[in-house]
Amino acid sequence: MTLIAVVGATGTGKSDFALDLAEAFARAGRASEVVNADAMQLYRGMDIGTAKLSPDERRGVPHHLLDVLDVTDEASVAAYQRDARACIDDIIARGRVALLVGGSGLYVSSVIHDFRFPGTDAVVRARLEAELVELGPGLMHARLREIDAETAAAVDAANGRRIVRALEVIEVTGEPKAARLPDEPVPWRDHRIVHLRTERAQLVERLDARAVRMWHDGLVDEVRDLVPLGLERGVTARRAIGYAQALAELQERMPRADAIAETQQLTRTYARRQVGWFRRYRDAVELDAGDPIARAAGLARLAAID
Repeated sequence: MTLIAVVGATGTGKSDFALDLAEAFARAGRASEVVNADAMQLYRGMDIGTAKLSPDERRGVPHHLLDVLDVTDEASVAAYQRDARACIDDIIARGRVALLVGGSGLYVSSVIHDFRFPGTDAVVRARLEAELVELGPGLMHARLREIDAETAAAVDAANGRRIVRALEVIEVTGEPKAARLPDEPVPWRDHRIVHLRTERAQLVERLDARAVRMWHDGLVDEVRDLVPLGLERGVTARRAIGYAQALAELQERMPRADAIAETQQLTRTYARRQVGWFRRYRDAVELDAGDPIARAAGLARLAAID
C-alpha cells in the first residue's frame, strides 16, 4: 500500500494521527511523507486559523503542498489535483508511502478518484460571476437546484464560487451530472482511507474551544500582517472561516465576542458538512479519534499493510 488518505472533520486530530502513522511506518522500516489536503493550508501566512503544523511540529516527516499560494491567489481544485498527484507519484517513485491528509472533501476526492474536470469558458464564467454579484448566492443556488437538485444538494448555498462553477459546467457541457462527482467513483490508484470520527458533543466542545484559542494565539495579528499582502483582495483566502471574522474585527465591523461566536457557529456547520461528505467513503476504515485503544490498533493494522 503506497497511498493512504487520512480524512475527517476539522478538529478530529488528522495531522497528529498522520504523524503517528508515519512513525509506525518508520518502525516497520518504511518511510512516508505527508501531502496536505486542507485547502486553506495551501496559503502562506495562514497558520493560526488553519491549525497548520509548524516545521518543528512535523517530527521530521516531509510535508508537501503547504504554503504554496499567496493570499491573493484563487485556490483551484483542478490545479490542486494536478499538484497533489504529482507529489504522490514522486513519493511513491522514491519507494515511500504517501499520506494524503486533510478535511477538504472535494480536494481529497479529486485525488483518490479518477475525476476529470470539465473545461472552462471565460465568457460564461464572467457572466455568471456578474449575476452572482447582482443576485447573490441564494438565488443562484436556487437556479442550480431547479436545473439539478442533486448537484445543488452537494454545494453549499453560501459558496458563490462553487455555485458559479457548477452552473458553468452544466452550461458548457449541457449535462447536469457533469458538475458532480460520479456515484460510483473509480480509484485513481490503489489506496486506503482512514476516517477519523469524534462524538458530536465532544467535537463541538473542542471546536468552540479552538476558536477561542485562535484569538488568544494571535489570529487578529496574523490577519493584520496579511492585509498588506492582499488578503482583502483574495477570492478564497479572505472568506476562510476565522479570517473573515478576524478581518471584520480588525476593521471594527464586528466586536471580538461576535467574531469568535460567528467563527464557532460556522466551524460547527462546516464540520457537519465534512462528516456528511466523508460518510460517502463506504470503504473507509472508521476510527474513534478519542479512543486510544482503537487508535493504536488502527495504526498497527495500517503499518502492517503491504
